[in-house]
Amino acid sequence: MRIEIKKYVLQLQHPFGISRETHVTQDTMIVCLSLNGKTGYGEATSNPYYNITVESMKAEIESLQQEIESYDFDTPEKFHAYLKGLGLQNFTLCAMDLAANDLYGKLQGKPLYEIWGTNTSKYPITNYTIGIDTIPKMVEKLQEKPWPVYKIKLGTSDDVAIVRELRKHTDSVFRIDANCAWTAEETLRNAPLLKELGVEFLEQPLKADDWEGMKKVKKECVLPVIADESCIVESDVENCGGYFDGINIKLTKCGGLTPARRMIQKAKELGLKVMVGCMTESTVGISAIAQLLPQLDYVDMDGPLLLKTDIAKGVQILDDGKLIFPELPGSGIQLL
Repeated sequence: MRIEIKKYVLQLQHPFGISRETHVTQDTMIVCLSLNGKTGYGEATSNPYYNITVESMKAEIESLQQEIESYDFDTPEKFHAYLKGLGLQNFTLCAMDLAANDLYGKLQGKPLYEIWGTNTSKYPITNYTIGIDTIPKMVEKLQEKPWPVYKIKLGTSDDVAIVRELRKHTDSVFRIDANCAWTAEETLRNAPLLKELGVEFLEQPLKADDWEGMKKVKKECVLPVIADESCIVESDVENCGGYFDGINIKLTKCGGLTPARRMIQKAKELGLKVMVGCMTESTVGISAIAQLLPQLDYVDMDGPLLLKTDIAKGVQILDDGKLIFPELPGSGIQLL
């Protein structure tokens, strides 16, 4: 195998605000994994909340590059276990695992969803995210992108007022993501008002470790609650079972498609709804997420829609949220 690492600075269409930060660009690392004339592509974005930079991920791979390139590649699952044994942290592991899965599919001549025994005749439509901004600006973002399902980032002093104003401009489904900004009391106070405004569910309203608060919310909340920051790795799925109605899996945080597939299976065994979310990835990361769609209840894979310029071709998101899957096997990715 041969490894090549590329860094990109993705320019966003608008400043992207959540409860704890706002940014106008997104650094991302693309891993190119080549074998027998085929190249697989994987992605992991930087993230200040988890102290991850492209430079730190790149340094991890380069410190083990000779050892990794000498590995006798067989399946992505075996390769993932090997890389985990080398001590790669999850963001770096994700980029490598996505590249390995894309490569494997290309070597097999089949898309990943087909290799996994699923088909794309039915799949959930991705939401489009409206980041925190002034209310007029959030309305402007919504009107600029008519969409069937919106995820609205909250965590301000005017959260219900924001949703009330946005509701005046669309009949689309709303999902709310507070990114740990609320207390249990705020959540239970806001939820009935938000339900009346057509909100489908709440994502991670409380701090990731506020299990006592989530116990109260789970018992009393009138809206379903989906875990995000409380569900990072495989072992977290079972922990979330008694506190949430579903989980949002992020490939970058859990370490790639390989563990994500196991998390999906475990969540279904526990009766939890399953969502996969993105971290403002390009089409490289989003095309990998799309391979999981037949297994999901919800998906947040709007990364390319938030960018000024994409860096790859792969799964294409149409204006009504439907997808065009590429003829190229694996995840179907080509760098531009």
